[in-house]
Amino acid sequence: MEFNFGSLSIMLPSLPVTLFAIFLIFLLVKWSKQLKTRRFTIFFYFLIGSYITPILTLDTQAGFFQLWIPLGFLIIFFYLFRSDRYHPAKMKASILGLCLAIYQIVLQYMN
Repeated sequence: MEFNFGSLSIMLPSLPVTLFAIFLIFLLVKWSKQLKTRRFTIFFYFLIGSYITPILTLDTQAGFFQLWIPLGFLIIFFYLFRSDRYHPAKMKASILGLCLAIYQIVLQYMN
């Protein structure tokens, strides 16, 4: 979506992406209200949970193949599993980050 104002133009993402971002922020704010202290950490759990990294790179005749994993979610999952600071809202935010990481991995394999 593009809005032109004379010599200035504003580019916005498509409507489904915008609606998804609004829904995502709504969920994170709702879950952050469930914590008594340090409510902003829900956003960090989400951001860390959405981190992906390649663990294997192979050079083939057709090009490079990379095997991607959601490393951020694995780190958060094992941290919350072993920690006394477990809260369901933190796990929900990290699972939401995992969903975004899976989407990013699908995009990597489609290119």
